[in-house]
Amino acid sequence: MAWNEPGGNRNDNDPWGTGGGRGGRDQGPPDLDEALKKGLERLNKLMGGKGKKSGSGGGGSNAAGFGAVLALAAIVFVGYVIFQSFYTIDEQERGVVLRFGEYSKTENPGLRFKVPLIDDVTKVRVTSVRNAESRGQMLTQDENLVSVDLQVQYRVSSARDYVLNVRDSNQALAFATDSALRHEVGSSLLDEVLTEGRAELAVRVEQRLQLFLDEYGTGLEVVRVNVESTQPPESVQEAFREVQRAREDEQRLKEEAETYRNKVVPEARGRAQRMLEEAMAYKQQVIERANGETSRFLAMLEVYKRAPAVTRERMYLQAMETVLSATNKILVDTKGGNNMMYLPLDQLVNRSGGALSGSSPSGGSGLQDDSDIQTLADRVIREIQSRQGSNVRRGR
Repeated sequence: MAWNEPGGNRNDNDPWGTGGGRGGRDQGPPDLDEALKKGLERLNKLMGGKGKKSGSGGGGSNAAGFGAVLALAAIVFVGYVIFQSFYTIDEQERGVVLRFGEYSKTENPGLRFKVPLIDDVTKVRVTSVRNAESRGQMLTQDENLVSVDLQVQYRVSSARDYVLNVRDSNQALAFATDSALRHEVGSSLLDEVLTEGRAELAVRVEQRLQLFLDEYGTGLEVVRVNVESTQPPESVQEAFREVQRAREDEQRLKEEAETYRNKVVPEARGRAQRMLEEAMAYKQQVIERANGETSRFLAMLEVYKRAPAVTRERMYLQAMETVLSATNKILVDTKGGNNMMYLPLDQLVNRSGGALSGSSPSGGSGLQDDSDIQTLADRVIREIQSRQGSNVRRGR
């Protein structure tokens, strides 16, 4: 059913009216402007103002509205001041507080207070590690071009220096990195930069870069410097590859030579040690023999002193026995004469060997049994007797 039916019939269901059971007249929906004015009047009363009197003019209404606006603005301002007075710093950050543009303090993590419109807080992340890259071509000490790619890992060590001392710390880091890299590369040879000297180059660049950053007061700390690649310019890379292959061949030959040396030198040392030991043994042998000969000579000297003639004859006989034992000739001292008989025993053996060859089992020359020896002995005796007879006849 409609709230207001046609034909002038009143309906008590009209939410805006007071008709029906309420006995009021139909006023329609409330005016929004009127509701706003009433709210401002109440707010003005709360702030100490006076309410609107009946029969007052429009000036009082305007004054009440202006006061309400001021009150609302004051509330908003107070809320803004409270909101801006407190701030939070994370665990990874530090807060640099400037009061009237001048450094005041550095805040640690937590809920902090500042004076609005007076204090200015700059938050700086100090725990995270940042990366910066640098690359370029530069001259080495031997006046060769080389391209170097470098990566720098760093973090903020002093939030105050990072914010206040340098306008742009990242740009200062880039300039300092380039300067340190060119200084160290310019002090190195090309071979060192391209090969085993690259790790040492990174260490030197890190030290010099940290020195520059400390002098500039950037508040940055270098964590590590990595030389990612070092290579010659593209136009001469093939020639450098040939040089690198030659170095590899040289290293391979050195290793082969070292292997051969490790094999030969121990063998030579072993032979030398063996020769030394043999020499020491021979030395000891000679010394012992000399000592023995000396002892024998001294003992013989004692015997000689007691019986010189007998000792002299015995020594003579021993010497002759030693000399003549190795010969195949015989000297016989004939009795009653001053001549020595010489018997060429070797010739006699050869001649007798021809006569006795028929009896030899093998058909060769030489003495084979006792009969051959007896035959030879008989021949020697006859030769001695014949020579003695000839000597007797010459004597007569």
